[in-house]
Amino acid sequence: MTAPLASGAPRRAALAFIFITVLLDILAMGMIIPVLPKLLVGFMDGDTSRAAQLFGVFSTAWALMQFVFSPVLGALSDRYGRRRVILLSNVGMGLDYILMAWAPTVGWLFAGRIIAGITAASISTASAYIADVTPSDKRAAGFGMLGAAFGVGFVLGPGLGGLLGGIDPRLPFWVSAGLSLLNALYGLFVLPESLPPEKRKPFRWSGANPVGALLRLRATPEVLGLVSVHFLNNLAHIALPSVFVLYAGYRFGWDERAVGLALAGSGLCSLVVQGGLVRPVVKRLGERRTLMMGLVFGAVGFSVYALAPSPTLFCGLGIPVMALWGFFSPASQGLMTSRIPPSEQGQFQGALSSLLGIAGLMGPGLFTQTFAYAIAPERAIHQPGAPFLCAALLLMFALGLAMRVTREREQAVLTTPGPLA
Repeated sequence: MTAPLASGAPRRAALAFIFITVLLDILAMGMIIPVLPKLLVGFMDGDTSRAAQLFGVFSTAWALMQFVFSPVLGALSDRYGRRRVILLSNVGMGLDYILMAWAPTVGWLFAGRIIAGITAASISTASAYIADVTPSDKRAAGFGMLGAAFGVGFVLGPGLGGLLGGIDPRLPFWVSAGLSLLNALYGLFVLPESLPPEKRKPFRWSGANPVGALLRLRATPEVLGLVSVHFLNNLAHIALPSVFVLYAGYRFGWDERAVGLALAGSGLCSLVVQGGLVRPVVKRLGERRTLMMGLVFGAVGFSVYALAPSPTLFCGLGIPVMALWGFFSPASQGLMTSRIPPSEQGQFQGALSSLLGIAGLMGPGLFTQTFAYAIAPERAIHQPGAPFLCAALLLMFALGLAMRVTREREQAVLTTPGPLA
């Protein structure tokens, strides 16, 4: 099925496939989280310290591949269509998981992780697909659907990976491979093309490389401002995977089970927000106000995480408030994509993913070092929540920038003479 996408049932089927694609991508990534470190420990003959160093190298390499190849895949989708890139990425991811399941040495496993970073960049193409087929006034809800897929994948993936890994550390890779290949086969029959030939643009390396893609964002100051807000938001988000487990263990004495339950609760709350609340809230308040509200809730949520005096308040107030931060991303994507022509949506989403790669490279060091500094015995002020307070400040700065950028847009619209003036 390669005809351009129509409205009605075909569009709903295509959007369902995109949801499933992103869900399976995140589910597969989540499944290998509990087992990849154990595989590395096995390759290192039980040397946990050396395995931890290698795991850091693996994570950095994955983020670097996201940075380099997201604009490439985005530009390819602008030239050849979204369908081909998404399906080929699914096939590539499936074959890559087979490689990692079979890998006899650390070198082969590292090669597989490199390929995983490249193929995972297809998520940016899925975002471009949403922008293609969704009217601008409903686009935030479409991106909320992607956020819901992320939430479900991150809730189910690590738990399922832990269960399968208890049987065999390589079994999660085989299951992930099967899911990715089955998804590609399913998409071959149900996924139509979203970008018609007349809206495509030639592939140029000047815009496909990450530096060129990011530099092109300067052409539109308003989009550049919104992208900067998006970057600050994602940099703040890195505080959660970087120090959440360390903080919870240090502050409240939580074990793996307690951390897992908290993360599952957080994922479920995020699913409710992005899957059920984004559409009616955006419809009532508009994308600009929804974006602002999301940033405020994120800053308040981080503050509760940092200062909550008890686990009950941390979970009972912090997790629900933090989930409301989920209003930001769909509204932000809706605002940005409405200002990008259809022929450049893929390249734009690739540039955004490159920025996420930069945040992924910067964030862990920033927040882990802040945490280490704040809990050092010689400090006069002992504040283990300092990384979360730092993230809250980043969100408040993003809020101020977003207010300025979007206000200028509103004022321009209000003061521009109409066609009869």
